[in-house]
Amino acid sequence: MQAVDAVIRARLHSEVPLVRQIAEYIIAGGGKRLRPALLLLTAGAVGYQGRWYHELAAVVEFIHTATLLHDDVVDESALRRGRETANAQFGNAASVLVGDFLYSRAFQMMVSVGSMRVMEVLADATNIIAEGEVLQLMNCHNPDVSVDDYLRVVRYKTAKLFEASARLGAILGETGQAIESGIAAYGMHLGTAFQIIDDVLDYSGEEGEIGKHLGDDLAEGKPTLPLIHVMQAGSASQVSLVRTALEEGGRDAFPEIIEAVKATGALEVARAVAEGEVGKATEALSLLPHSQYRDALLQLADFAVARRF
Repeated sequence: MQAVDAVIRARLHSEVPLVRQIAEYIIAGGGKRLRPALLLLTAGAVGYQGRWYHELAAVVEFIHTATLLHDDVVDESALRRGRETANAQFGNAASVLVGDFLYSRAFQMMVSVGSMRVMEVLADATNIIAEGEVLQLMNCHNPDVSVDDYLRVVRYKTAKLFEASARLGAILGETGQAIESGIAAYGMHLGTAFQIIDDVLDYSGEEGEIGKHLGDDLAEGKPTLPLIHVMQAGSASQVSLVRTALEEGGRDAFPEIIEAVKATGALEVARAVAEGEVGKATEALSLLPHSQYRDALLQLADFAVARRF
């Protein structure tokens, strides 16, 4: 990961000072670097010993960071990872344009790898992520979103880059199709579980730990899994409360919403769905030989549901 960070810093160079300033502000903000770690671990699990995995790990982090820049503008977010978002610090226009810079720099880097298969996977993933962003926008303030609608957004917007990161490790290792498909499935299920827990933490986490304002999802009118469960299992008054809160947005009803979420067991239901995804992720690794890399991938799956940030 230190080598990946070195690549990230080298590839962030631009002759335009504001590009450097914002890009470094975002990267220096930390984050879990899960997607690069996923690529490194899957490449190690299939015995890859080449020179490209650090470069591609940096590519997936750039793509992820670009989506965060654009997300925070769309969502009008002011806090991420415990500090001001780039749009709050530098303005919306600069954030969007630097996000574009990171996307284009990522594609410059993947071209240098010289693999059409790598470019195909990353180009497809980037396109699907964009579709997921639009789907989420369409679902905002809609209290009638189903669990399937919600999961489709999660698989497009979040899980797809996890899947692509894992698949790239298998591609680098030139595995057979069965192992590549299993590794990709692991990434998809891991990413789905990760996002579900993110949505759970918006109603159960500690603001200082998760690094964002609690209730952001509600304020943006996002019908995440805990709220969908209240709509399905709650009393008439609870359903009416959530419906109005989603349609109108804002945080005014947040304390009452928390009570409805707790009373209906929505957090436990959502966690159970995430644990089911982790079980599928674990099963998908069955064809991999035992190694420290495979063990780490299994630990990463456990972390996805046990985390508090």
